[in-house]
Amino acid sequence: MIEIENIAKSYGRVTALRGLSMRIGEGEFFGLLGPNGAGKSTLMHILSGLLRPDAGTVRFGGAEESEAGGRARLLGLAPQQIALYLDLSAWANMEIFGGLQGLSRRQIRERGGELLELVNLHDRREEKVKAFSGGMQRRLNLAVSLLHRPRCLLCDEPTTGVDPQSRNAIFEFLEERNREGLTIVYTTHYMEEVERLCRRVGIIDGGRVLAVGTRDELLADSPLPGVIRFHEAPAREPLLGALEGMGTVEAVNGCAHFHPGAGFSFGVLAAALDSSGYPASQMEVRRPSLEDLFLELTGKDLRE
Repeated sequence: MIEIENIAKSYGRVTALRGLSMRIGEGEFFGLLGPNGAGKSTLMHILSGLLRPDAGTVRFGGAEESEAGGRARLLGLAPQQIALYLDLSAWANMEIFGGLQGLSRRQIRERGGELLELVNLHDRREEKVKAFSGGMQRRLNLAVSLLHRPRCLLCDEPTTGVDPQSRNAIFEFLEERNREGLTIVYTTHYMEEVERLCRRVGIIDGGRVLAVGTRDELLADSPLPGVIRFHEAPAREPLLGALEGMGTVEAVNGCAHFHPGAGFSFGVLAAALDSSGYPASQMEVRRPSLEDLFLELTGKDLRE
């Protein structure tokens, strides 16, 4: 569905994207992860046509990015900022955005009514959008982005500022559209959203792709051992002393959770177990999480 090849973009002396390349298959639910300033928004703006790259090529369904009309038909956009006419009704917004997409009145009436039912706003269609909650506005934004039946939807942090109930409604709406075959590219600051929704993930930072794959693929290739839990035992403190400087330790429900860092290896752990006399049966190794991998690759928390 989307081929991105060597995309570069700078704003004066600031380089936002540095030869970024990736492919997103048709029908995928693809997550785009990166800390603030990683280049996510710049990439979404280029994909949506709001920005032109300084170099590189983007293709949608095999069409060159210069074929703007074809791209507009293929894509829907749910931007990070609400993009609605707040002083107009929900239905007036459907008519305006449907008209911009070249839909007839009959098409807007049929498709708009269907979408408002799907986002649970049909009974509120004559109310002004400014009276809606943040979650309702987000759901309406998704509805207008799908009026022209695009094959691909770009979602830039679509749950920003919404309550948990609306957030779950947005998840269910997007999951159903994806099951129907819609390709979705999704950026977020919430790791749990990616783990629930996305089949594949691209991690970017500094304008470059650091890793792309399914959750299992990314973690299988990860050198991280995850978290090692040490249960209470007489030799636990000597063991932790032997591992000092090779990671961080936190106390959780009577266990010591050791987070390995630079210089750690399982050979070092084996030697520490032997020297301290700590029983291996009192130790558990938890596989790394996607958030652990993200931190290892970028050196930052997701929301930084």
